[in-house]
Amino acid sequence: MSGDTNATVSKAQLYARLAQGLAAGVTVITPNLRLAQALAREFDAAQAAQGCVTWESADILPYAAFVQRCFDDLLYSEAATALPVLLTPAQELSLWEDIIRRSDAGDALLALPETAALAADAWKTAHAWSLFDSLRSGQLNEDAAAFRDWCATYSLRCQRDGHTDAASLSDLVAARVHGNEIRRPKLLAIYGFDIRSPQQQALFDALEGAGTQVLVCAPQGREASVLRLACVDARDEIERAAAWARARLEADPGASIGIVVPDLSRQRKAILRVFRSLLAPASMLPGSGDEPLPFNVSLGAALSGYPLVQAACLILELAGREIEFGRASLLLRSPFIAAGESEAAGRALLDLELRRRAEPAITLDRLLGTLDAANCGELAPELAQRLRKLAAFRKSDLFAARAPSAWAKAYTDALKLMGFPDKGRSLDSAKYQTLKKWHEVVAGFALLDRVSAKLGYAEAVARLRRLAAQTLFQPEAPHAPVQILGVLESAGMEFDHLWVMGLTDEAWPIHPRPNPFLPLEAQRKARVPEASIEATLALDAAITRGWLGAAGEVVLSHAGAEGERTLLPSPLLRAVAPGTLALPAYPRHRDLIYAAADIESMADAVAPPLGDSAALSGGASVITDQSACPFRAYARHRLHAESPEAPHAGLDAMERGILVHRVLASAWERIKTKTGLDAIGASELDALLVAAADEAVKRLQRDRPATLAGRFAEIEKGRLLRLARAWLEMERDARGDDFHVAAVEDKRKLVIGPLTLRGKLDRVDELEDGRRIIIDYKSSADGASAWLGERPDAPQLPLYLVAGEPAAVAIAFAQVKAGEMKFTALAADETLLPVRKCLPEPGWDAQIGAWRAVLVRLATQFAAGEAAVHPKNPRKTCRNCDVHSLCRIHERLGATASDQEGDDEG
Repeated sequence: MSGDTNATVSKAQLYARLAQGLAAGVTVITPNLRLAQALAREFDAAQAAQGCVTWESADILPYAAFVQRCFDDLLYSEAATALPVLLTPAQELSLWEDIIRRSDAGDALLALPETAALAADAWKTAHAWSLFDSLRSGQLNEDAAAFRDWCATYSLRCQRDGHTDAASLSDLVAARVHGNEIRRPKLLAIYGFDIRSPQQQALFDALEGAGTQVLVCAPQGREASVLRLACVDARDEIERAAAWARARLEADPGASIGIVVPDLSRQRKAILRVFRSLLAPASMLPGSGDEPLPFNVSLGAALSGYPLVQAACLILELAGREIEFGRASLLLRSPFIAAGESEAAGRALLDLELRRRAEPAITLDRLLGTLDAANCGELAPELAQRLRKLAAFRKSDLFAARAPSAWAKAYTDALKLMGFPDKGRSLDSAKYQTLKKWHEVVAGFALLDRVSAKLGYAEAVARLRRLAAQTLFQPEAPHAPVQILGVLESAGMEFDHLWVMGLTDEAWPIHPRPNPFLPLEAQRKARVPEASIEATLALDAAITRGWLGAAGEVVLSHAGAEGERTLLPSPLLRAVAPGTLALPAYPRHRDLIYAAADIESMADAVAPPLGDSAALSGGASVITDQSACPFRAYARHRLHAESPEAPHAGLDAMERGILVHRVLASAWERIKTKTGLDAIGASELDALLVAAADEAVKRLQRDRPATLAGRFAEIEKGRLLRLARAWLEMERDARGDDFHVAAVEDKRKLVIGPLTLRGKLDRVDELEDGRRIIIDYKSSADGASAWLGERPDAPQLPLYLVAGEPAAVAIAFAQVKAGEMKFTALAADETLLPVRKCLPEPGWDAQIGAWRAVLVRLATQFAAGEAAVHPKNPRKTCRNCDVHSLCRIHERLGATASDQEGDDEG
């Protein structure tokens, strides 16, 4: 809308009037803050170029700030007592949420905060484009009718409580500009407005009617070299734009460079990464300091995404009912709480231990209980003390509904108890500004008392987090020569060089996005931007024309493909001739570092030998890992490398196996012999197994109290009872000769070659003639071939035999699996166990000798430090290995291990 304001003025004339100082009464308003700042810098540069040493600052500000200043004038006048109170944006949204929640349509809404934000936007649009008459029509769809009712309630609430909002502020000011309360400028210059809403025009007309001269000023455009550039894809487009900006900046360090990105919010992270790597590669290195970047992105990120604010929100979430362990883990390792840096190593170890014991979702009390059960509070004593103080504060001060201001105070106290932010850690400028902004958000939350009822803790925390997420923030930085802007921020801006990217036919012009709460036909008739194809096309065409004259060099680019889809240039670029652009090939910073290194290659497959006094962990798994891959054994048992566990819901396979082991061990400790098993009655056996299952579950409950509780514990006991009964019945029916169980869960010292290992034998049976059988329980047993070969897959039982029970005459896997109870064995005599074929081909004594030779060789290799990256079968061996990042096996093989073919032993 152009309105009746037709008088125009050039930028040079405007600056001449501004140079007369504040006495001239000249005010310039712009559509956004960035343009106002750019004009102020340009005006200052013009004054300095004319030889001025000092001058009065120009009165240049965005439209919203001008309206707010007029309202502030009214607040400091005699009319202040009759003025309504201006709601903050957070208060507006809270009021909309409350109204919608209480309405008839509120119960059916699944996303209340999002609906409230959309309703607030519709309210703003209706004010700006005079659409309220359309809501009085009898022919409204369901959404518009609901919004009409919400508007009526909102207006009544504001009128009753003496409120107004930003959407109504222009109208309020326009109605009072004729009085003496507002400091009206003598001359008001409207600069860079591609479009003016009826509400804005009404204010300009009111000011003009009150004696203010209103002029229009716009960039006059310049002769430009314009090029349309097709890029391979979005990544290539960003990289070319960054290389172009660097080349122009190197050619002229004083040049002003603009990069316009229509979809800036979605591509922000990728753009930051590429531009930093090309324009400020040193900033990506550790310890690079707080040097300002040569570019600036106009769009900030959500405040809730900054690590410092994340830590604050996590503290409040931990003090609530329940939190995901992953989020609690982030907090425990955060550097922003007390002693975060001095206890960093201890807290990392504490986190590893908690991962083995915690549930996927925990509470503060359960976290403290797990910490005490693991007896690892001494790893991070300051943290443990702070958590206990927070738990006590939670019980005394974080219950019952409260007003937002009371919650704000409680939150502040809770954060202080956790030492947030850590006083031992100095904050750089960016983090200090982030902390200041967080305090502003908390203060804004406290102001919700005016429009909100009392809130429960969880609802109050959720609302505070939403406020942080809705707050876009970017730490202030010095002016940078390269400006990366969104479409709206680019309005009226002028540069020496301008690159506009992302101009495909799918992205530009922007697709219409009318507000669903306002009648569509009314939006189209009023030509609301983005409400119709016609209005969107007209606005985007005007913006495109503005770009073509905004710099001496203009590049308009688009991606040629997205994945396998072909993309076309925007139809608004048809008049621009396509071309090519020669750009320097800037090497990546990492490539420069690599190229500067003096690389020495060597074969390093042997580690220092194992010392005589070296501590060794892992037991029989040392031999298992050495057989599977020498490097895995070295990494796990010499370097103690392991990936952190992820807390899991319920019981995993290992925990279920432990329970079965314990139940059967307890049962055989009481039954003792095959004769005892044959003699025991069904009811007595059930009673014995029930007691054994109860004891096993109670032992595991110490580590997993939340999982093994209530109904789940009873279900698990029932499973254990069924499995144990079925196994014992199978043994009673299938094994004829008498035996007694000589050992269960028997810890042994195992000496094999140069190694002394620890082992625990699940069970050792002794027959009437004194011969022994070693049995290991499995939920799913491998075949006997897993014990054979130069690199056996499962050398555990052969190791137990050779180093623990050398006189044993059989080894066996006992597969305790519902419906598939069986033995898998190798034995000196086929009659020893109910297995079809269990005789090793070379004979029992020869097999024992072969096992001894293999095991001694593997132990000797490990002790000697043999650590070659040599998986037995990459496809199988490497599939579940957790030391890939150390051995880099995939780089060696040229593909992922899962892609490797062949199951041979190698």
